[in-house]
Amino acid sequence: MNSSLLLLTISALYLFALFGVAHATERGWLPRHWARHPLVYILSLGVYAGAWAVFGAVAMADHFGYGYLAYYLGLCGAFLLAPVLLHPVLKLARGYQLSSLADLFTFRYRSQWAGTLVTLCSALAILSLLSLQMQAISGAVSVLTDGVPNWLSATTFSLLVAIFTMLFGARRSQGVERNEGLVMAMAFEALVKLVALGSIALILILSVFNGPDGLQAWLQSQGETVVGMQRRLSDGNWRALLLISFAAALVMPHMFHMTFTQNPSPRALARASWGLPLYLLLLALPVPIILWSARALQVPVEPEFFAVGLGVILESPLLSALAYLAGLSAASALTIVLTLALAGMLLNHLVLPVRPPPESRNIYAWLQGIRRLLIVAIILSALVFHALIGRHLSLDSLGLIALTGVLQLLPGVLGVIYWPEGNRKGVIAGILAGTCIWAVALVLPQGFGIMPLESFGLSLMDPADMDSWHIPAFISLSVNVLFFALGSLITSTSNEELRAAESCSIGAMARPPRRELLAGSSDEFKSELAIPLGRDVAEREVARALDQLQLPDTERRPYPLRRLRDQLEVNLSGLLGPAIARDIVRRHLGFKPESGSEPQHDIQFVELALEDYKTRLTGLAAELDSLRRHYRQILQNLPIAACSLGTDREILMWNHAMENLTGIRADNIVGATLQTLPEPWHSLLGNFHDSEEHHLPRRRVELGGKAHWFNLHQSAIAGPEHPEGGTVILVEDQTETRRLEEELIHSERLASVGRLAAGVAHEVGNPVTGIACLAQNLKLETESTPVLETADEILGQTNRISSIQQSLMNFARAGQHGASNPHTDTSIKRCVDEAIHLLSLGDRHQSIQFLNECPDGLSVDGDEQRLVQVFVNLLSNARDASPDNGVVRVSGTMEAGLARITVSDDGEGIPPDRIDHIFEPFYTTKGPNRGTGLGLSLVYNIMEEHHGSIHAESPADPGSGRGTRFVMTFPTVGNTAEQAENTP
Repeated sequence: MNSSLLLLTISALYLFALFGVAHATERGWLPRHWARHPLVYILSLGVYAGAWAVFGAVAMADHFGYGYLAYYLGLCGAFLLAPVLLHPVLKLARGYQLSSLADLFTFRYRSQWAGTLVTLCSALAILSLLSLQMQAISGAVSVLTDGVPNWLSATTFSLLVAIFTMLFGARRSQGVERNEGLVMAMAFEALVKLVALGSIALILILSVFNGPDGLQAWLQSQGETVVGMQRRLSDGNWRALLLISFAAALVMPHMFHMTFTQNPSPRALARASWGLPLYLLLLALPVPIILWSARALQVPVEPEFFAVGLGVILESPLLSALAYLAGLSAASALTIVLTLALAGMLLNHLVLPVRPPPESRNIYAWLQGIRRLLIVAIILSALVFHALIGRHLSLDSLGLIALTGVLQLLPGVLGVIYWPEGNRKGVIAGILAGTCIWAVALVLPQGFGIMPLESFGLSLMDPADMDSWHIPAFISLSVNVLFFALGSLITSTSNEELRAAESCSIGAMARPPRRELLAGSSDEFKSELAIPLGRDVAEREVARALDQLQLPDTERRPYPLRRLRDQLEVNLSGLLGPAIARDIVRRHLGFKPESGSEPQHDIQFVELALEDYKTRLTGLAAELDSLRRHYRQILQNLPIAACSLGTDREILMWNHAMENLTGIRADNIVGATLQTLPEPWHSLLGNFHDSEEHHLPRRRVELGGKAHWFNLHQSAIAGPEHPEGGTVILVEDQTETRRLEEELIHSERLASVGRLAAGVAHEVGNPVTGIACLAQNLKLETESTPVLETADEILGQTNRISSIQQSLMNFARAGQHGASNPHTDTSIKRCVDEAIHLLSLGDRHQSIQFLNECPDGLSVDGDEQRLVQVFVNLLSNARDASPDNGVVRVSGTMEAGLARITVSDDGEGIPPDRIDHIFEPFYTTKGPNRGTGLGLSLVYNIMEEHHGSIHAESPADPGSGRGTRFVMTFPTVGNTAEQAENTP
């Protein structure tokens, strides 16, 4: 197999297959749960094993025996320690949308310079790692073909990989989003790599050794070869290799990108803690088989390319194709992810700080275009480095230069998690010092053959001897740690860094201050962010943050606005990097100036954090949280309405009883201020909170047109254990108690009125009897028609007075209604006419018009005299309330077996606070000396005698707000008899 065209075809077909897998995932042609399966995530992490794992591991096994396993064991150790090492970083990356290690440094150390330095250090080291992939592919092509220049194969490989990376890797430009197409493609690559190496090992065992027994026999006959595999790395190199492979899980850009940015869930990372070590073990097993087969056949190529050389010696195109495909898949996957991750770092920490996105253009398209240009620039830089330096170095040298270079970032990463005292000055000093020693003691001797330390009589390693590479690695790391520690201890740390450190520390929980924002609504957020981002981007980002927090489109409450601000900073951090995002939010969504007092902590934020943390609390922390929940539940379930306020009048707690009393849900009001409460609660609670009173009894409030009474209590939250302050307000509903008291007073009043009525009826009876006798004598003593008519009128009125007297006596008997007259079929129209006739004797009948619109056939079973009295009282009150030339209207209908009669006027109406009292004895809305207040009370009692009901409606005309309407209902004759039987 010596055709370069065939290798190019294999490369193109493989990358086309990779393209197809990614495209099918993006289009949804593959089931979505496949891309989110933990196994796919585990396989995608196999990107760690680049071309060195296929080719370089064989050379290392040839030189150091089983010491080659250190390359895998270090990373396995890091993932086995995932709960204490990787999960904290994952929490930060997911919570704050940190897409790279540079973002993590910028966020934790609150320094754009720290992120930029990490980016530059990573870029310098990554050039060597990219060159390793090119060297591996070009070397494999050289073994398999004749006459193909190294630069041509490296350029072709780089071009194909760059095309894929730009097409799929750079498609996400709207923040940190999981690229499922990329993840599925990397998982496919890992599977191809594993299957290819496994197939190579199986073919070699069968073709070279004729099976496992032949392999065993050969090993027994080749003592020196077996002993060679048992050779060990020196203790220094072994420890150094373990350390740098351990650190790779955190500091290598492609591993950070796949482990944290593309992570589907913390559960997936937990499974990867054992899944990835298992995968790496399977990947490492074929290495000794390849080495032993090359030894047995005495393959005449460098140990790095034993795998492809075996196919040439055995004249097996399949074996050669599998070896090349394994190397191609490993190299292409690592190059794609590494280039993509480094492009994001360069964009956020080199390009954007110097050249912010233009406001007039689509920021998403602009960022995507810049990212693609950076991908091309990285590939070209790696090609230049490979042509000048990389192609002259072995795979081991290139790999160690890269790994020891990014090792300088390890102290800063561990400081993020475990050392809150570390600051930006210390981490920058440490990285600079360690990187300088790495460059002088390792890069210059290995890459350029320059020994700058020899002039000082120092030589940390021999360029021709890689066995001593661990010396500059450990020295540079030690100096890094020393400068980091000393720089942090002797310099001051800003408050901003301290808060960031608190957010990053394991087990710590940040408590952001509760301060009021300058922007008072989500719409104002859009207006402010439109200045740096443009109107379309600002509206889109605010809408996305509102949707993520499940908030309404227009939000005005202070606490949700603070959450919205934090979410916007997180989202913009994924889009533009944490430093620029923080700067934009700080300049355009700032807080109001602090008053003299220390800002209070956001209690709601702490509550949410504890809710998220509850499943991970153990021991005393879990017991304290349980106690906290117990007392909070007590407050929530108190039968008395309660709420708590901060010193800034922000509502912090709103219990269930308060929800039931006000009709306002806690979710809609907690985090708002008292000013946002609707009336009457705004005035009631606000005025009471601002007063110096601790108790306010019997406060009358109108709710739904009805009077309610509340007792208010407030107490300050203060003391040495709670320096932040605040207020608790209790609202005790006294409405039912007040109504019971009024009913008792009303009953006592009725009893006294009854006694008064009995006395009045007795005293009035004698004069009335005398008047009746005189009228009868007058009729006997004259025959004059006018006199006789007057006498009849006098007798009729005395009979009416006697009827009223009987009513008063009945009222005095506490509801035992006497039947002074039997109930008969009584015409309502006739009763109204009689009442109008009696009122016509007054002095205002000329100015008031009475309209009797009752139908002739409308009748009820009742006492006509008593009903006339009802209408006289109602029409008299209507007349008194009406203006001059007013109209008093009486109408009646039959509805559902009930007679419904209304008496309405066009007066000023009855005030709402009085309408509930008009039927009480001696209660009147008229002025002094214009009424006794007994008329409507007697009307009410007469209606009860007739098993009817009466109520008042005011205003009668809602449009003009004038008039009063009395509505009476009487049962029909059959219904009256039935109600009389059921009346106790």
